[in-house]
Amino acid sequence: MTELRAVIIGCGKSTRTAGAKEHGISHCHVQGYQATEGCRVTACADIVEDYAASYAALYGLPRYYLDYREMIAAEKPDIVSVCTWPHLHAEMVIHCAKAGVRAIHCEKPMAPTFGEARRMKETCDELGVQLTFNHQRRFEPQYRMVRELANRGVVGKVLRIEAACGDMFDWGTHWFDMVNFYNNDVPAEWVIGQIDCRTENKVFGVPIENQGIASFRYANGVYGFFVSGYGATIWAEHRILGTDGIIEAHMPVVKVRGKGDTEMRTVTFPEQKNIGAWSAITFGIWDLVHGLRTGREPELSARKALAGTQLIFGAYESSRRRARVEFPLEIDDNPLHSMMASGEIGPKRSEHANVKK
Repeated sequence: MTELRAVIIGCGKSTRTAGAKEHGISHCHVQGYQATEGCRVTACADIVEDYAASYAALYGLPRYYLDYREMIAAEKPDIVSVCTWPHLHAEMVIHCAKAGVRAIHCEKPMAPTFGEARRMKETCDELGVQLTFNHQRRFEPQYRMVRELANRGVVGKVLRIEAACGDMFDWGTHWFDMVNFYNNDVPAEWVIGQIDCRTENKVFGVPIENQGIASFRYANGVYGFFVSGYGATIWAEHRILGTDGIIEAHMPVVKVRGKGDTEMRTVTFPEQKNIGAWSAITFGIWDLVHGLRTGREPELSARKALAGTQLIFGAYESSRRRARVEFPLEIDDNPLHSMMASGEIGPKRSEHANVKK
């Protein structure tokens, strides 16, 4: 087996026990590569030397850099993990692809604009570079059980899949991706949505909505429903409605009321243990490495990531147009940001509005 060399862009603080946003999710990436047979992490890069140096020392990496471009040129890696904030993703992914890297594993959300997200995928497709995004929930056993139950027909024909969370862009990139996952990645045909941005709200430096709602339809006739922000609840993380019952995800518990059931019952399954989001990152890295070696599409492919991202920006675009948006989505900007820049939405427009949640 030929050894694959990997490098990490974006280190963060070197504290194993801290939360991901505090210390950097790149720690999960390097552990994933080091746990995958046939991979070796040779270097890392961060603009803060203390972060890069301590990260390299912590994981036994022979070198660190302060400029990721210098690292790519010197190390000539097979795989690059991009673990920086979203506004840097497109620049870094496209640079690495053009520099001859074979595979790139990037953090989510994809990018602050739909044009950047699309260009990353298009560039990598043109150059034959495998591009993946870290929607690692696809590897957590309880979410996989929800899809298996739906596919086994325990609630009959699936009619509608619902999700709710704090925002559409950051947390929502996972939940839109999971709705797609439950529906076996059938393409969405359209979305209609609305957003509100009456108070300043940012994640990783990107302005996002305070509240949102989206309804969408897939090519197989299944409908999706998503709510975010203030009052965003469906009294479960995810819900699948079928002709004969309901599946609800109250993670790590999965509940079902199928045909013949008089009430909701808890489902047990072989992988009952919740491996957690961070351990699932290792599964994702093993999968992308296997994809690179065999030529098959990885579970976390850019194709699938862009499908979820299209729903995010499609909902924003629907709010801008005040109309349903058909797919494929043909915009380059972030409609939320464009509406804020024009004063159509945002704190200034809502300064006299009732801002209660």
